[in-house]
Amino acid sequence: MPKHLAARPPLDTLEERHVRKLTHSTHAPADWIVHAKIVARSWDGLRTRQIAAELGCHPQTVRERLHAFNDRGLDGLGIQPGAGRTPRLTQLERSTVLALVKLPPPGKPTYELTGELAAPDPDGAPEWTLDTLTAAAQQCGIQVARSQVRRLFRREGVRWRRTRWWATSKDRDFAPRVPQGPGSSRSTPTRPRGRRSSASTSSAPSRPAPSRPRPAGPQMVTASRCR
Repeated sequence: MPKHLAARPPLDTLEERHVRKLTHSTHAPADWIVHAKIVARSWDGLRTRQIAAELGCHPQTVRERLHAFNDRGLDGLGIQPGAGRTPRLTQLERSTVLALVKLPPPGKPTYELTGELAAPDPDGAPEWTLDTLTAAAQQCGIQVARSQVRRLFRREGVRWRRTRWWATSKDRDFAPRVPQGPGSSRSTPTRPRGRRSSASTSSAPSRPAPSRPRPAGPQMVTASRCR
């Protein structure tokens, strides 16, 4: 049979007054108020499940807070600072990773190195991706994974999109046009112009010539010979 768990009796009237005052406070932290109510209701004789049903929490939460009060007294009220998992990256490391996108990618040509258009790493990527950002952060001494970099930028509202190359095609028979000859140009060659004929090539229909008016007066009828 499980042992009945309850809050220890108050050490003095000052401790009991402090706990009872927290239960009616409106300016104290919420976790302190809830934990004080757990201790106070235990002093009133309620069981663990009854306290959990009244306050709307889990019975295990009631047990943990009663153990904390029995071990540390008033210091056991409230959530202690530093509770939870320690973040893997410091604020400085997170800021360093976010600031990498403001720098030119390693494979992007720039004028900053020698005054001429050249890429710091000709074999590097010409744009920032999750892989290139992760590699750049690790070169700075930050132990970070690709999934962590993605979460950092998504938390800042950045959405990753794949670059679409306008010169590529999904057609298997598609082949890029290759210039032929040393003097050829990559642009589309112009069609040679032929000699234009003297006749009009207009597609508009021609208007019929106006008919001449017949002269007024009697008209002569010519009889045909009969054979």
